[in-house]
Amino acid sequence: MENVKVLIVEDHPMVRMGLSLVLEKIEDVVLVGEAEDGLDGVLKAKSLKPDVVLMDIGLPEIDGIEATKRIKETNPDINVLMFTSRDSEDDVLAAFEAGANGYIMKGANAEQTERAIKSVSEGTGWLDPQIARVVLSNIQRAGRTSVSCAPTGEIKYSEGKNIYGLTTTEMEILALMCEGLNNPQIAERRIISKSTAKAHVHSILQKLCVASRSQAVSKVLTEGLV
Repeated sequence: MENVKVLIVEDHPMVRMGLSLVLEKIEDVVLVGEAEDGLDGVLKAKSLKPDVVLMDIGLPEIDGIEATKRIKETNPDINVLMFTSRDSEDDVLAAFEAGANGYIMKGANAEQTERAIKSVSEGTGWLDPQIARVVLSNIQRAGRTSVSCAPTGEIKYSEGKNIYGLTTTEMEILALMCEGLNNPQIAERRIISKSTAKAHVHSILQKLCVASRSQAVSKVLTEGLV
């Protein structure tokens, strides 16, 4: 396996130092650069071409949301993992709208940070469990999306499917995808075969008209599925 090249974009020196120490201990991960503000992060991403950018939100010059958007416009193959202390729904939505591939809180331990970096580098996407609750609480409402009006004027909802035609099982698996689980982990959690899990994920991506897990999570957050 080739090394995963990581760029840190963070304005606090102590946080950068701590992250660099964590990265040094992760096998197959190499730190290729650091940036202290959003603009410098965009420039270094363009020149260094990292596989993953660890991106803070509250940055000088331009914030991490705008920096993410500019990086993605220049090179969509670069994976951006938001690394922040902000956990509001607005920040999560804005990050994914800008093209972020994952979202992890600064309180994450070394093991979670490693999993997040490697997940987004492989195109799986990642949501911090704390952030996943925001998504999952919305997914639980997504079954009530087909709306009709009764003669009395009462609004009725068709349960079990949303506007994308996802089944109840697919909604549950989508929730696991939002937690950052890969196919083998989904199979283990659902007590199904790996091939069945793979088939469900493939069906979900097709129905959402997306090419990757991170795009599916983004759609969950930004396009009315939730």
